[in-house]
Amino acid sequence: MSTMPIRADQAAIVIPALNESLRIREVVTQALAHCPNVIVVDDGSDDDTVACIADLPATLIRHPQRLGKGAALRSGFAEAARRGLLGVMTMDGDGQHSAADFPRLLDAANRHPGDVVIGARLRKRASQPTIRRIGNDFGDWGIAWACGFRLLDSQSGQRFYPRAVFTLPDVSGEGFVFEAQLLISAARQAGARVIAVPIETRYASSEPGCFRKSHFRLVRDLYRITTHVAGQILTRGGLAAEYRRTRAHPAVIDDPNGEFASFDPSSQVQDPP
Repeated sequence: MSTMPIRADQAAIVIPALNESLRIREVVTQALAHCPNVIVVDDGSDDDTVACIADLPATLIRHPQRLGKGAALRSGFAEAARRGLLGVMTMDGDGQHSAADFPRLLDAANRHPGDVVIGARLRKRASQPTIRRIGNDFGDWGIAWACGFRLLDSQSGQRFYPRAVFTLPDVSGEGFVFEAQLLISAARQAGARVIAVPIETRYASSEPGCFRKSHFRLVRDLYRITTHVAGQILTRGGLAAEYRRTRAHPAVIDDPNGEFASFDPSSQVQDPP
């Protein structure tokens, strides 16, 4: 049975925000140019984040105190579900993601209905700080094992979730752990795959003064994600069989223009020629 494609006005862009006054107006303005349903969740900011977007036609949800990124995403998902929307793209409020990628992720979601689409930072990957890249690759390895298939850039905050995924009940984990668990729950409970769409992102190290310091703390947050994911793997049992099954299902890249035609997702991630 065919599935009707999701239109831009049937989806939302959800932006969790914590002290994003430096770039939030630019981010929300660009998001509104691509999607009429923009939901900003202010997670207890103590700067001018809210004032910066007060006059923009975006929906603002405010947490009176900081609850973490997981809670912010849950609030945004709940609002999208209340409106009956069919998909949600998440993106960070610091300007490192581009809302111009929304149509590409939406198109990929329609080519792969029911799957999660990740904006994978494959373009100009060499600009990513080396230690962060190593941490991301390690995270991909563990989360893939828990999902049952390989995937790319599991730490990217730019993702498109179909309704069957963003409405999953009782997804555990707080902070950045929630995003990891959401991929696992999508695979295990909703039968969703994870599709990579190549995007480009910007980093504070390459553009000093343009971005606030990342809220992600590599050692602390990767440890939390790793221990959480390890628990998921261990409780499932059959570790060797699960690992073999994971290795047998390579990562999928949605690349209709052939930009990454020579890229082998089964090998170590590298920039295309």
